[in-house]
Amino acid sequence: MTEQTLTVGIVGLGLIGGSFAKALKTHTAHRVLAHDKDQTTLLAAQMTGDIDGALTDETLGQCNVLLLSLYPQATVDFLSTHAPAIAKGCLVFDCCGVKRFVCERIEPLAQQFGFRFFGGHPMAGAQFSGFSHARDNLFKGAYMILAAGEINDIVLLEQIKRFFTSLGFEKLTITTPQEHDRIIAYTSQLAHVVSNAYIKSPTAQRRSGFSAGSFRDMTRVARLNVPMWTELFLENGDYLSDEIDLLIEHLQAFSNAIKTQDSETLSALLQDGATQKKKTLTNR
Repeated sequence: MTEQTLTVGIVGLGLIGGSFAKALKTHTAHRVLAHDKDQTTLLAAQMTGDIDGALTDETLGQCNVLLLSLYPQATVDFLSTHAPAIAKGCLVFDCCGVKRFVCERIEPLAQQFGFRFFGGHPMAGAQFSGFSHARDNLFKGAYMILAAGEINDIVLLEQIKRFFTSLGFEKLTITTPQEHDRIIAYTSQLAHVVSNAYIKSPTAQRRSGFSAGSFRDMTRVARLNVPMWTELFLENGDYLSDEIDLLIEHLQAFSNAIKTQDSETLSALLQDGATQKKKTLTNR
């Protein structure tokens, strides 16, 4: 990757892929080609000028950068089929919410066919999905995670950083696929599980006039893309189930203290949570 105008291919024009397209056309001079299984979405992106043309088997080899904004299995399937057509040296980034599943399957293809693969995860999103909700500022101030092995080429790493910061990202986070999946089980996946479980109380249907910011914040991500999150949860099931079990233990401690009217224990539990929250504010 150099500083000249690039040809960037995007596979999947949902919320993330569509936002990449919009950000690229708004903030850079790069040529943007895209593929989506929904031809109506592809046509809409062309008509609005968010892409320069379709990404096809013939134009795939022209890409300097390839962004894969698909579900994990679909990402693996696409690259397994199209890897021979990707130009040698092309930088390929996936945008999946799990990394072990993808990296373990794609890294051998990258070595075989000569493209550079980086497991990526843009830490941005919304409770709504699809190209109609994509926007050019979705990544403003966000972190871009690269879950890859050791990157020895500092010049290349700096170029990758400039590419993503030009789209609004604040900075890169470099990690491993294992560490990514372990932490993301807590910071993202568990939050979606909790929100989805929380809204299932019958009281939720009677809360009109009794709710404010807390209810809104707790339920924001209960409305989610069910097929995508089902796949993500199952592919990261070991780490996620551990986090769920730990949360249940903490909730049970609160329940026990309240049922037994144990104010001392309850106060200690609340104080511990408040202290832990304070620590997160200084360790972003």
